[in-house]
Amino acid sequence: MKTVVTYGTFDLFHVGHVRLLKRLKSLGDKLVVGLSTDEFNLVKGKKTIIPYADRREVLLACQYVDDVFEENTWEQKREDLIREQATIFAMGDDWAGKFDDLQDIVEVLYLPRTQDISTTELKTVINQIHDEKLREIRNVASHLNALIDKL
Repeated sequence: MKTVVTYGTFDLFHVGHVRLLKRLKSLGDKLVVGLSTDEFNLVKGKKTIIPYADRREVLLACQYVDDVFEENTWEQKREDLIREQATIFAMGDDWAGKFDDLQDIVEVLYLPRTQDISTTELKTVINQIHDEKLREIRNVASHLNALIDKL
């Protein structure tokens, strides 16, 4: 049995995530995901929108994912890969070369990301919409204050 292991945050689950998980599952018989906890994401400088328990539930509902475990530290990967009896460790190509030291215990692959979609881009758009709404509210409040002052 070929077991594939990957890691990620999987916040704001989107089609890029689905396509990545589908490609990963096609590499083996079992796909296991190390899901970064909210606390570990803070260590990495990331703020998640969706809490860990909900992200885990979404991943487990995905037809390509067989199991999910917590990622709490950078250093746990070697132990995880051994525990999961991984054949393949795969990550997005933005991590290329970062995990080559694990090639003594597992095949390490770096897969291209889905173009034109990322959680970072989604968060940017959401923030732009949020900022636009705040500007609108401030404009309305300013207008109402001016009307009140006239009364």
